Amino acid sequence: MQSSSAAPAHHAPGVPPVPTVAAHFASLDVQQHAARLGMWLFLATEILLFAGLFVCYANYRFMFPDGFAAASRHLDLTLGTINTLVLITSSFTAAMAVHYAKEAKNRQVVVMFILTILMALGFLVIKYFEYSHKIHVGQLPGPYFTDPEPSLQVAGVPMYFTIYFLSTGLHGFHVIIGMIVLAWVGFKANRNEFSARNYTAVELGSMYWHLVDLVWIFLFPMLYLI
Repeated sequence: MQSSSAAPAHHAPGVPPVPTVAAHFASLDVQQHAARLGMWLFLATEILLFAGLFVCYANYRFMFPDGFAAASRHLDLTLGTINTLVLITSSFTAAMAVHYAKEAKNRQVVVMFILTILMALGFLVIKYFEYSHKIHVGQLPGPYFTDPEPSLQVAGVPMYFTIYFLSTGLHGFHVIIGMIVLAWVGFKANRNEFSARNYTAVELGSMYWHLVDLVWIFLFPMLYLI
C-alpha cells in the first residue's frame, strides 16, 4: 500500500498543519478532487429529492389550480421575502469563508460562519412565526385543515398546505443540518487548521449551504408567488 505524506503530530502554534493524504490517494490534489466529486454526487441526490416535491406540486397544481392559487395568497409574502434575502446573504458569507480559508485567514473564516449560522437561525425563527400562525388559524395539511375562511373553501387547499409543510419542513431540516456542518467546520477553523493547501472542508461545507439556499430560491416563488 502506498505510504501517505502524513502530517506531523504537532505543528507550530499559529501555523496551519500540513494536510494529510490518505494512503489510498496518490496525492493531495487527487484526494481533494475525490472529496469534491463525492460532494457533487451527494448534492445531486439532494436535488433529486426536492425535484420529487416540485413534480408533486406541479401535478396537484394542474389538478387544483383555483385551490392552490387561493392558498398561496394566504402565505405571508413579506416574511417569505425576508427569509429569501436572509438566505441569499448567508450564502455570500459562506462564500467569503472559502475566500478567507484560501488565504489561511482562519479567524475570518470563523466570523463568516458565525454570521452564516446566525442568519440560518434567523431564517428558522421567521419560519417558526409562520408556522405558528398557520397552526393557530387551522391552515394545516390534509384532513387537519380547519380554517373557516370562505376564500379557502376550495378543492385542493388542504393538499396545498400538505405540500407547503412537507417541502418547507424538509428544507428547514436541511437548514439545521447545514448549521451543524458549518459549526463543525468553524470549530476546525478556530483551531487554525485551514490554509491555501487545505481548505476542502470549508469549500464542501459552503457547497452544502449553497444547496440549501438554492432549494429555497425555487421554493419561494413556487409557494409564495405563483
